[in-house]
Amino acid sequence: MTMPGVAHAQAQSVPADTQQEAAPAPAEDSLATTGDIVVTAQKRAERLQDVPLAVTAITGDALESRQINDTQSLVQAVPSLTFQQGTNPSNTSFRVRGIGTQLFSQGVEAAVAVVVDGVVAARQAQGFADFADLERIEVLRGPQGTLFGRNATAGVLNITTARPSSTFEARGDVTIAEQNEYRAKGTVSGPLTDTLRARLTGFYNNVGGITYNYATDRMVNGSESWGVRGKLDWDATSNLNVLLSVDHRDTKADCCAQVLISAVNPVIAQLTAPVVASRRNRAINDETLTYGNSRQTTASLQADWDLGPATVTSITAYQDYHLDANQSVDRIPSLPVRFVSPTFAYAHWPLGGGSVQLGNITQELRIASNGGGDLSYVAGVFYSDLNIDRDFTRRRATCSAGVIGQPCATTPVYQSARSDAHLDGESIAAFGQVDYRIVGGLKALGGLRIQRESVGVRGTRVSPVASGETIFPGSGPVSGSRRTRDTALTGKAGLQYEFSRNAQLYGSYTRGYKGPGFDTEITANFATQDPIQPEHVNAYEIGFKGQTADRSLSFSAALFLSDYSNLQVQANRSDPATGVTQFVTTNAGSSQTKGFEIEAVMRPTRAFTVNASLTYAEATADIDGLNCPLQFQGAAPILTGGFPVNSCYRRRTVVGGTTVTSGPLQDVRGGTLPASPRYRINITPRYEDQIPGTSLTGFVQTAINFQSAQNFSLEQDPLLVQPSYTLVDLAFGVRTEDSRYSLTLFVKNLFDTNYLTSIAHNSLLATTGTPFDLIANYNKDADRYAGMTLGVRF
Repeated sequence: MTMPGVAHAQAQSVPADTQQEAAPAPAEDSLATTGDIVVTAQKRAERLQDVPLAVTAITGDALESRQINDTQSLVQAVPSLTFQQGTNPSNTSFRVRGIGTQLFSQGVEAAVAVVVDGVVAARQAQGFADFADLERIEVLRGPQGTLFGRNATAGVLNITTARPSSTFEARGDVTIAEQNEYRAKGTVSGPLTDTLRARLTGFYNNVGGITYNYATDRMVNGSESWGVRGKLDWDATSNLNVLLSVDHRDTKADCCAQVLISAVNPVIAQLTAPVVASRRNRAINDETLTYGNSRQTTASLQADWDLGPATVTSITAYQDYHLDANQSVDRIPSLPVRFVSPTFAYAHWPLGGGSVQLGNITQELRIASNGGGDLSYVAGVFYSDLNIDRDFTRRRATCSAGVIGQPCATTPVYQSARSDAHLDGESIAAFGQVDYRIVGGLKALGGLRIQRESVGVRGTRVSPVASGETIFPGSGPVSGSRRTRDTALTGKAGLQYEFSRNAQLYGSYTRGYKGPGFDTEITANFATQDPIQPEHVNAYEIGFKGQTADRSLSFSAALFLSDYSNLQVQANRSDPATGVTQFVTTNAGSSQTKGFEIEAVMRPTRAFTVNASLTYAEATADIDGLNCPLQFQGAAPILTGGFPVNSCYRRRTVVGGTTVTSGPLQDVRGGTLPASPRYRINITPRYEDQIPGTSLTGFVQTAINFQSAQNFSLEQDPLLVQPSYTLVDLAFGVRTEDSRYSLTLFVKNLFDTNYLTSIAHNSLLATTGTPFDLIANYNKDADRYAGMTLGVRF
């Protein structure tokens, strides 16, 4: 019996008698009945054991057993996946093996692709969503561009939602947890006719705030979301299946206001009182709401035509996504505007946000072999037409005289700027991948993808926005348009040796590519900006997968090395002395990730399962010209040559007869990439068996997750480090013999271990003389809390 847990070499699953049988995709029918884990990591149905790349597959029921309710929480089950919290979805990112998107401009691709039912999300902000009615999630580690395209240079989250079932079924779950967390979801599925099946899923989540706001006397950093998904599955003929899917979701989040964790400057302590700064601080004092509200609708039509030896698949999709977000920058109660300093750049900064409106049409047409011979293949074409409208507004006030903390003694002077940008992108690609059995168990693997990219941006920035206001520093009026085109050939080559049906060794080389783009944010110079050049990766991987005949032990291991060139980064060019706040999207240097992964599932008895995994990933970068950490800038020496590495200095050069001295900068060598812990370990034991003397089945499960220290700054700032920590979750429950009713009690973070998901310097009064005030984000499970889930299935 296979028990829920963390998926590794053979994917986590649930006991067979608790699974809801949805109709498998036509190409998966023959495999789905064998009891093997079936994945589509190579765009054709295969046993997970047979796939020659590092994949973690996790069933929907296994996610539920661990209260993993959204993509952000998925990092608890996949050690190679990490997550860095931002103030809203557009500047929040995933990382695989330490590599992820370094920038928040809407004009560039993500490094980790999120694919839902074969449809690739156009931007990373779309990938942060609640889970409901999933069949499985596959996490593909390392570059996957040959089959998944230009935004998969680090990896892929391949999410498959449940298909309509051939028999009637219904299920529902309600979760109640401490701190006003309420979740409900339900599904109804079944046949409408002999050839037409339907599935309808809905969810509603209301997660109460976890941070108290003294200024508004309310809890913030919570969210409310709902969604509905409908599917129609039609057997048009005996060998033609058509699947229509429509998904809509809406999220309102007063998130993610950062809390003060260090207030060395006594003025900051005074202005934010009664907040007490510490890493355990759970309060803010700010009358301005930080929020990120989004809505998304995705419609897709998939047709599968089974020709016998091969299946032709067409996926036509449309995505509509809208995000409206704002971040309070001053983080103090500042109405009326208060005096904070006679020299600092601002006293009140409530508005720093805008909206994103995205529309994307995609079409994929491919043919994939159905197995059974020495040659297996997949080939196809892909087209994408993307349009993004991005607006952003900054508005802040200065105050030159008064008593600190009291209303401004003079009339505040407001600075403002607004930008409106439109980005269009068109991509067309052809791809193919084959594996051929040379002799015995030896196979050769190969694939190519050729793609043509065209990206253009046009934009206007006005400053000031209203009469009586002044130009926002560094954001004067500008307008213009730019365009770039690029063609790239990428691919994959490797060898695979199958010792038996239950053991294989593989090695591969992959050339990956992340396409060009433009800056769409308010600091962009729309008239003169150069395009962000493509990012490339050369990746090498050697792996082994094996399992015993009785599946009492499943094991996989991988060694990996990936070299990235022309790294796309978000460089901080802000200058506290002039009041300029600027983050530049650019290419800089190179990066590398190397390490190993070990995953195992052990089933020593019918009732006891242990899932274990270890990831070691050393993700580093070499980048010239980065800003220095704020606390080192004041002492930066002026140098004309012999420029040091990993040290702050000012570069003096002569350009056209004019002497130019740079601001404080550093040339980083071997720097650690942000949010990239070297070690992550997960151990999840589970015991499930019939309770003696009853017809009930009971279980107890614990999840132990260790993570080593990580730095949240590309600039290698030693102040922005989260030390290593271990989280322990506990769950236990019962279900009836027929699995109709179930009850689970759970405790998250059993030992109340505090940790932070991002750390940064506070903005207000941050200068080279006062650089030690810090702010941070944290998750709800940074504090211990308990809850329960009641499930019903028919």
